Amino acid sequence: MALDRLTAAHAGPSASGGLTAAGKRFRFWGTAYTFLILLTGTNLPTPLYKGYEARFGFSPLTLTLIFTAYVAVLIPSLLVVGPAADAIGYRVMLLPALFVAAGGALVFAFASGTGWLFAGRILQGVAIGAATGPLTATLTELEPHGDRRKAALVSTVATAGGLGLGPLLAGFLAQYAPAPRVLPFALEIGLLVPAVALVLTLPANRARTRWRPRRPEIPAALRSEFATSGTACFAAFAVVGLFLTLIPTYVATLSGSKNLLLGGAAVALMLACSAIAQVVGYGKSARGLEIAGLPLLAVGLVSLAIAGNVSSLALLLGATVVAGAGQGLTFLGGLTAINAVAPADRRADVLSSFFVILYLGVGVPVVGVGFVATQVGLLAAVQYFAWGAAVLCVVVLAVLGRRRTREGDGKTGLAVEAAEAGTAARRRLTDR
Repeated sequence: MALDRLTAAHAGPSASGGLTAAGKRFRFWGTAYTFLILLTGTNLPTPLYKGYEARFGFSPLTLTLIFTAYVAVLIPSLLVVGPAADAIGYRVMLLPALFVAAGGALVFAFASGTGWLFAGRILQGVAIGAATGPLTATLTELEPHGDRRKAALVSTVATAGGLGLGPLLAGFLAQYAPAPRVLPFALEIGLLVPAVALVLTLPANRARTRWRPRRPEIPAALRSEFATSGTACFAAFAVVGLFLTLIPTYVATLSGSKNLLLGGAAVALMLACSAIAQVVGYGKSARGLEIAGLPLLAVGLVSLAIAGNVSSLALLLGATVVAGAGQGLTFLGGLTAINAVAPADRRADVLSSFFVILYLGVGVPVVGVGFVATQVGLLAAVQYFAWGAAVLCVVVLAVLGRRRTREGDGKTGLAVEAAEAGTAARRRLTDR
């Protein structure tokens, strides 16, 4: 299999040297737990934004800017920490990230104005930016059987799980528990404690490369893969950004309900479908996953736009399921492709660069939606976004299909050449 050959070609020093199989399994799943809890914490504010908006009196545009402040600091954090983690070790970079995440939770728990929300999101962005590359690389290196496909699956499911669990958990606590703007964040801090203990058990891996400040850089051999898989995942994560910021309000507008759990549940449903689709798609080729996921994502987006026109909550939930499945397959395909070809000495660096593309998808389009919402209203703004993102999915799908055809033609040509060579060899033997 081509993927296995690429994996073998890029094999390098492991972070797991000297660990028993049981030790590797413990640390592998402990790393997955850490990833899950960090992402859960960063998405706890999602169902609370509508309440913050009413309490502090800001507009939908300000809401999207609060959300995007997270992305604005996350991306520089990814670019600095990815290369640094390859040089000084993953554990050294992960511990500060966990404490910064706890600081962000504290800021949200004591928030008394819009500025506090910006500060909390900035701290969360720094934490996730610092942790994403090292955590993804650690999962790859600690997978007990060296299976990069499984490592990519666990990474993407932990990402989708955290993105979905945060809104669901916060929505439930805000609706049915006391201290709705404090308790979710206190719970997050409690869940981070075992994550710190787990990270302390990770091996202090040796330096793989020398660290130096540098601009974002993609190895030349990977640029073609980044162009296609990166664009596909950009579209997939633009949908995630929309759901995390504006869909709870969109659901409340369509349903007429003020129940905070309903908005959080819509976000969780989308990401649960993403995680399920990833499990179902496990083992499939990276290109096949992307080609299966993009049409589903486009159909889900079109259905989301139509749901606003006909004011149908049922259609909105159906669109959520389809878009979630498409997002999950597209994300898993993209990460599997990049994970397979990332060189061992620059793994955290390359993965961090890939996540920059994803988080640009999360943050940039949603600001445009927020701006348009101030001009034409939320429902129309979401519809414009949905149609535009659906068109992007179709364009990327066409490019991937054309590339797959070329790859197939190339393999056919090689097979014909091999057959002709075999025939010629047999003829020479016959002549003798």
